[in-house]
Formats: sequence, structure tokens, C-alpha cells
Amino acid sequence: MRIGILTSGHLGFVVLKIISESYDIDFIFTDKNSTDIIDYANTNRIALFIGNPRNQNCQSFIRDKEIDVLISINYLFIIENDLISLPRLLAFNIHGSLLPKYRGRTPHVWAIINNEKETGITAHLIDSDCDTGNIIKQLRIPIKKNDTGADILNKFQKSYFGLISSILKDIEQNNKVETTKQDHKKSSYFGKRTPKDGLINWEWQKERIHNWVRAQANPYPGAFTYMNNQKLTVDEVKFSDHHFTDTMPNGFIISEKPFIVKTPNGAIEICSFRENIDITKGLILS
Repeated sequence: MRIGILTSGHLGFVVLKIISESYDIDFIFTDKNSTDIIDYANTNRIALFIGNPRNQNCQSFIRDKEIDVLISINYLFIIENDLISLPRLLAFNIHGSLLPKYRGRTPHVWAIINNEKETGITAHLIDSDCDTGNIIKQLRIPIKKNDTGADILNKFQKSYFGLISSILKDIEQNNKVETTKQDHKKSSYFGKRTPKDGLINWEWQKERIHNWVRAQANPYPGAFTYMNNQKLTVDEVKFSDHHFTDTMPNGFIISEKPFIVKTPNGAIEICSFRENIDITKGLILS
């Protein structure tokens, strides 16, 4: 079976290496910032395309490529029909949610922010839109109450290849790949996040702040706040039973050691933050 891979980032790199242990890869598409993938392709002499393939940018690269299956894994770019139609048998993507919910970017981060109790991975046909193709298979993955975005990615790393392998085995055994149309009425879409989107709103309930922080904890850019105009990036919080009064504004620093802050429905302790800042009781975080 001749396979082409479209992939980006650390998750894509990890899964790429596992796939290559069992299957021959004809080519790899990636982005310029995925240096581990670039180095891997060059070291193993795998044909490599770097950059956005849209607007026929990859035409000369794929002109002599003949593959059976095209697999997209954590790939940054939406692809067009020249790539979708390239494989003889199947073009499919692995998406980090239970489609049709959480289409778009970093779906596992949004799932944690929204207090979901489970997420999953979906193998679906690639079409010209974003995460809208027919579903091939899905795998459910629980989200524990203190799971971070990185924890969910680790679960994905352990699960992606099993899902991919099961589809490739079906093809190898000449089994028909059954698909199910997505119910677009049940779809949701979440866009790309940037580091500046991590600002904590101290008017939020403590549960949302907890989810906001853990979703974006290391190695992500992180949730953040400001104390005296100094940025404070927070990686871990927990609920506290420390007393407070209703006259205290939300974001009020109740205690320095431990570092405890008032929210509308209770206090939270900030257990881990990145900057070397002296905490001052009585200040208000913003």
C-alpha cells in the first residue's frame, strides 16, 4: 500500500514515526515550523513538500505521485481537490473531537474550556470544507476533572495510530470502508486560538477559570492575568475554602502564601505560575 501523509506539529511527528514502523510512506506534506517532521523526512529520504499546498502550489510535486491512501494528521492547512483526488482508494483525516461537534482548531482545548466530560478522535473523509466529511470511525476519550490540554494530547498520541491502523487493515483485507454522514444540525465550530486569547476574566465563576487555566497549561502559551501591569501566566489552580467577604472585588488577592484570589462564587488558589513576581495581598488582578 502506497501512503501519503499530511501532518504538522509534535503530535503529527509522533504519529508519523509510528506509522512508518509498519507502512512505507511515499511522501510527506508539512509546514515550515514542523522541524522535527522536516528532519525526519530528510533523514529517511522521504519526498517532502513544505508550505501551504493550496492554489495549486503543489502541482509540480504531486505530478508523478501515485498513492493508494492519503492520511491527514494534525495538518495545518485545508487542502483542495488536487490532493483529495490523488489517492486511488481513500483520503481521510484524523480530527481531535467527536464530530460533528468541535470542528476547527484545537478542539480538545475548547472541550476542556467548555467543561466537557469526554472528547475523542474521528476518522473522516476529506472534502473541500473543514471537518465536514463523512465519518469512518470514532473513538471516545474521557476528560478527567484535572486533565490539561497536554494530557489530552498524550491520550491522542496513544490512540491515533490504532484508529489509523484499523482503517488501513480494512483496506488491506478488501473490506469496504463504511461511512456515515455527519448531522450538520448538531455541528459546532471553534476557531484558531492565539496566545493573546488566554486572558482570565475574574468575573467568571471559579469552575470556568479552573477549566480555562488547565486547558492552556504548559506547554501551551497559558492563561494569564495582570498584577500591577505585570503579566502573570498561570498553569494550575485549585478551589479553596478560604474565607472572603462580598465587599472584596473579584480578582482580589486574599492571601499571598498560599496565593488565593476571590471569584464570584468562591476562592481559588493559584498553585503554579511562570513569572518570578512577588505577590502582594490586597491587589486586584485584571
